Amino acid sequence: MTVDPAFRVGEVDPRLYGSFVEHMGRCVYTGIYEPGHPTADENGFRRDTAELVRELGAPIVRYPGGNFVSGYRWEDGIGPVGERPTRLDLAWRSLETNHVGIGEFMTWARTVGVEPMMAVNLGTRGIDAARSLVEYCNLPGGTYWSDLRGGDPYGIKTWCLGNELDGPWQIGHKTATEYARLALETAKAMRQVDPSIELVACGSSGRQMPTFGSWEATVLGETYDAVDYVSMHGYYQQHGDDRDSFLACATDMDHFIDEVVATADHVRAVGRHSKKINISFDEWNVWYQSRFAGETNLEIEEAPHLIEDVYSVTDAVVVGNLLISLLRHADRVKIGCQAQLVNVIATIMTEPGGAAWRQASFHPYALTTRYGRGTVLQPAITAPMHETARHGEVPLLDAVAVQSDAGVVVFAVNRSQTEPMTLDVDLRALPALSQAAHTVIADDDPDAVNTVQEPDRVTPRSLDDPKVDGGRLQVVLPALSWNMIRIS
Repeated sequence: MTVDPAFRVGEVDPRLYGSFVEHMGRCVYTGIYEPGHPTADENGFRRDTAELVRELGAPIVRYPGGNFVSGYRWEDGIGPVGERPTRLDLAWRSLETNHVGIGEFMTWARTVGVEPMMAVNLGTRGIDAARSLVEYCNLPGGTYWSDLRGGDPYGIKTWCLGNELDGPWQIGHKTATEYARLALETAKAMRQVDPSIELVACGSSGRQMPTFGSWEATVLGETYDAVDYVSMHGYYQQHGDDRDSFLACATDMDHFIDEVVATADHVRAVGRHSKKINISFDEWNVWYQSRFAGETNLEIEEAPHLIEDVYSVTDAVVVGNLLISLLRHADRVKIGCQAQLVNVIATIMTEPGGAAWRQASFHPYALTTRYGRGTVLQPAITAPMHETARHGEVPLLDAVAVQSDAGVVVFAVNRSQTEPMTLDVDLRALPALSQAAHTVIADDDPDAVNTVQEPDRVTPRSLDDPKVDGGRLQVVLPALSWNMIRIS
């Protein structure tokens, strides 16, 4: 692997490392918010969860959905909590008490130090509700909605124009043409309230969607001048015993991003537009969807245990590899949101009234968020290839480098399930670098997980510091491992 500062991809937007809080399952209730919990603060938010959120380091959090937002009346979540209505959420067949609304979420966001990314309902609602929400959140005062808020404006910068409206499962599902017209007119009205906001148009909710590509072309053809980003959503899981394909699924993310960028740039060329549309990959993660029965089979209850996947060290390696893919496209992917933050396919787990702990996938995310800041470099890599059933021939090594004033950080994954890999890194183009430290996530048991009884079964380990000699560095990557090599 050769690292040269001349081969720059782009600057890392810190929002690439965002997360997602949806009113789904136990993400909000007994996740971030539980007034009766021993660690609850004066606003009812769990301090133990908040501490882990700060450690994770996500700078932006998307809210309140997700599928939930397409049936949500944001007005239900303002005013005195005791007077708020309990609603039936059809997205996840749950009872929504509205004890947490916009104001409560903003209080929590300030407490944990994250920027909000707000989604508006373009499923059952539209222009009027969206412009009123911007008025409520961002105007200083002097109007009905801003005066109803009271206090300082929230100043929310980034807004999603609905969620997954291409999906037949979505409440208010629309054709690309229907959505594009609504998104355009909503965007215009929202910007009239606050011209400083950024807007994300709905892209496809997965690369496998039958309308993928044509959806993006139609939506951007209509909204190009009115929006700043197009969204992407992608989830990955191991199918059966095919772990080799699962370990290589970042190649699918790479192709997905490249295809959306190509489509956006095609619309740019045809429309003679000057600006570039960038990407908000605002839902991604490992999710074992084959284990989920589907929302229509759920019993109606409040804060149900819903898709609480337990992640292994293998899943953690894949999450780390997906982050490598996002970094590799840092020139166009400016926002990313790992879905979700707590309990629901999450990096953080909690027990009602009990403990909070880190899933195995917490660790590559937290370390990449902390150290993957600066300029992404495109390394030249030569590595052995490996045949997979789903992705064809893929390299056993995947890696990216990020340069900052502190030096260079190499994030690398060894996809081999059985063999360690000796990695030679050529750093001669960076002669000032002389010291290195190696952190790894790996385990003799690829199915090892963290639990409330054993919360640190999977945790980062420091290996022997590799030596930089004559502008070269050699490091051994364990089998089935995610690695961080910090060179200073």
